[in-house]
Amino acid sequence: MATKIVMEALSPTMEEGRLVEWKKNEGDTVAVGDVLAEVETDKAVMELVARGAGTLLKQAVAAGTTVPVSDLVGWIGEPGENVDGSKAAPEAPAGDKKAQPASAAKPVDAAAEQPAADTSAKAAPAQPAAAPAPEAPATTGRVKASPLARKIAADKGVDLARVSGSGPEGRVIKRDLDGVSAAPAAAAPARSLRQADKPTGPAFEDVPLSQIRKTIAKRLVQSIGPIPTFYLTSEIDMERAADLREQLKGAYGDSAKVSFNDLVVRATALALRAHPAVNAWWQDDHIKQWNEVHIGMAVAIPDGLITPIIRNTDQKSLLEIGAEAKALAGRARARKLQPEEYTGATFSISNLGMYDIEHFTAVINPPEAGILAIGSIATIPAVVNGAVVPRKRMRITMSCDHRVIDGATGAEFLKTLKQLLENPVALVW
Repeated sequence: MATKIVMEALSPTMEEGRLVEWKKNEGDTVAVGDVLAEVETDKAVMELVARGAGTLLKQAVAAGTTVPVSDLVGWIGEPGENVDGSKAAPEAPAGDKKAQPASAAKPVDAAAEQPAADTSAKAAPAQPAAAPAPEAPATTGRVKASPLARKIAADKGVDLARVSGSGPEGRVIKRDLDGVSAAPAAAAPARSLRQADKPTGPAFEDVPLSQIRKTIAKRLVQSIGPIPTFYLTSEIDMERAADLREQLKGAYGDSAKVSFNDLVVRATALALRAHPAVNAWWQDDHIKQWNEVHIGMAVAIPDGLITPIIRNTDQKSLLEIGAEAKALAGRARARKLQPEEYTGATFSISNLGMYDIEHFTAVINPPEAGILAIGSIATIPAVVNGAVVPRKRMRITMSCDHRVIDGATGAEFLKTLKQLLENPVALVW
């Protein structure tokens, strides 16, 4: 009996998934554990694997389709086996020549389900849906492409308009970009802001919401609306932190390369350990104060934001934090994070200093009770020992859930964090 392939909950918060690309074609042999398709969840692009063995009889949904969790996406069974739920009759009376097996013998796509007006098309041999080579998309208008293909093309500098798509209706998918490199024109210098070419094509385009953008929108409504939030801002002298970075690099070379963000993460972890009332979750009928410190770092990705987690942050050295932060950020941008790598933070940090943002406020990620917004480090005139001297300063702002954190509690936490960053020797040990 044919086995259903359903959209699985590939992350704890997933309610629906966008089927980015089929990895198996109709008629392909499938073993248990084989990757059937890539699915965009609310956090990452993950693999949908086979739970049964046999032949992929039918792809019930096309690439690019968004499907609720537990809904049907395809069938696995024996070649020629009838597919339950297809248009073919489940059981045909003996001798009834009109009854045909389900679409295992002939792959079904959107075009195949339409009545064939051209009788010559009936004589053509059946082919898998992805086999025909569509013409390259036109150079004007919006090119049809999967979200993953768009990201790969952007990373490579490839113009999707010159790529032939092998997906449904000529859609460009991941495999179409294998071996494709950017055209020489892509290496040309960027236009001056004063150069203004007359725009061509439509006046606007409607960009479909990605799964992660839908989740961001939903969680922001849950945060800004119901949570009584207040903000605390502090300015920190980063001169000694900058000196420490140079000393470590001078003594150990690039193997001890430490970023300012690594220092902030390490200092925040130690401050949270000293102030457990801040390292907490709001739970409606109680407050959960964590004895473990798991810090989430906001990482920008092409279509949104994700917060990978450095677990047991207070137990890790500066170098360990730096290496793990770099690895997690890389997997986040490649949409390869596993659910356990982005769920369960006890506190979060958002750093926009590298974009020269002096000061901002970040939105709390519930059920966490606080988040730090880190601004840029700027050299400004400051009074030190009665004299005006140039000093490296950084502004940080903590968004606090007032149901969990009171003003004095948040202020004490920031005071400890400030002391650690202005006297960073303790961060090395």
